[in-house]
Amino acid sequence: MSEAFPIWVIVIDYVLGVIMWTLIGRVGMGLFLPENSSFFFMRIFVRTTDPLLKLFAPITPAFLIRPLVPLYVAWFFFLFRFYLMPLLLGYSLMGVLSFPLESEIGRDVAHLIRMLLN
Repeated sequence: MSEAFPIWVIVIDYVLGVIMWTLIGRVGMGLFLPENSSFFFMRIFVRTTDPLLKLFAPITPAFLIRPLVPLYVAWFFFLFRFYLMPLLLGYSLMGVLSFPLESEIGRDVAHLIRMLLN
């Protein structure tokens, strides 16, 4: 992967990807647990994502129900990754499934499946 993209692109994409997936994880966890749950992972999700939700509060529509706000903010990080990264690289489009973070994970999962099937 490092041959295809400069290291700074991979670092920026990984950071944005981890933030995006953490926000999505908070929404998923919120389906089963309240925000003030004492469950360790829910506390981590809430503690790490609350600053981002406060940062995006001025552009968050008031009609959104509270449990969906992290998904709304995650959408912005997806847009940053999908449109800003190619712009920084000088491309008009990177293409579907060309995010370095997900590409690495996909390749590792495919390798694991191949090992299990053989």
